[in-house]
Amino acid sequence: MTQIAVASNVLTLADWATRSDPGGRIPLIVELLAQKNEMLPDMHWQEGNLATGHRVIQRTGLPVVMARAMNQGIPPSKSTTMGVDEATAELAGFLEVDKSVAELNGQEAAFRMTEADAFIESMNQGFSQLTIYGDPTAAPSVFRGLFPRYNKISGGAFAQNIISGGGSASVNTSIWLVCWGPNSVFGIFPKGSQAGLQHHDLGLQVVENVAGVGGARMMAYREYWEWRCGLAVPDWRYVVRICNIDTTITSNNIAADLIGLMSRSIDRLPSLTAGNCAFYMNRTMFSILKIQALAKSNAALSVEEGLTQIEYKFLGIPLRKVDQILNTEATVS
Repeated sequence: MTQIAVASNVLTLADWATRSDPGGRIPLIVELLAQKNEMLPDMHWQEGNLATGHRVIQRTGLPVVMARAMNQGIPPSKSTTMGVDEATAELAGFLEVDKSVAELNGQEAAFRMTEADAFIESMNQGFSQLTIYGDPTAAPSVFRGLFPRYNKISGGAFAQNIISGGGSASVNTSIWLVCWGPNSVFGIFPKGSQAGLQHHDLGLQVVENVAGVGGARMMAYREYWEWRCGLAVPDWRYVVRICNIDTTITSNNIAADLIGLMSRSIDRLPSLTAGNCAFYMNRTMFSILKIQALAKSNAALSVEEGLTQIEYKFLGIPLRKVDQILNTEATVS
């Protein structure tokens, strides 16, 4: 009898066994790989005006006006504008489950549902990573995130919204202040497409070339997950990056004065009422910020009890945890 090796990217009988309790039921799975990526709920979303993204029109120059005397002529003038195309990416994933494995013990629907939370979490992590670090010059299939836009302290207009925490080497992290809104910063999906994560249950199908073996077939349940998404920054002034924060921790403290840096970043925004503003940092910075605030008996950090969780705010602006923000960023210069 010829045996065909089972590929590692499909659910197997061993997977079924690990997801069943002694009574053969499918229990709740503890999501040890789940992260805190709290940027998504804050984002403003809108449909792009392009099939592949969104074109932003920015004013780059004002018309010239002048004081004139009686009977003095003045030359005509006009403003100038520039179009910037923001691209989207497509996050996608396939699930295939052998029919016999899925239908063991009559738990087909419950067994397949165990993968739903995993795909949603993976999509959330992937989108959060691209929103921060996506760089189409390095990977053409991704959309442009915040990192490649705000990556120079000197040179370029964006530089005035970048504040250095004084760190060096490659042990740095960043704190981001973003003001989401229809005219400032927002998420996009392609023109004519659906917003958000899409799930397609393709049902029972014949899977060809199982495990890479030509002619090998099996009956399997197939599901397809996709999310067409991108980021548009019509007004770069509504994003501030605090970079070069050295993550080397000594005695529960770091060299950077997070309270001072975050306070300065707020003043870089043209307005706090243009949208939904929030600070984004990883849990390392979240912890250090609280320690620094307590050490200074600082009233800048407030704690509010919401319906489902405790919310921290800095000078009234919510603080969000984003685990996709690295502690290994290179120095920005």
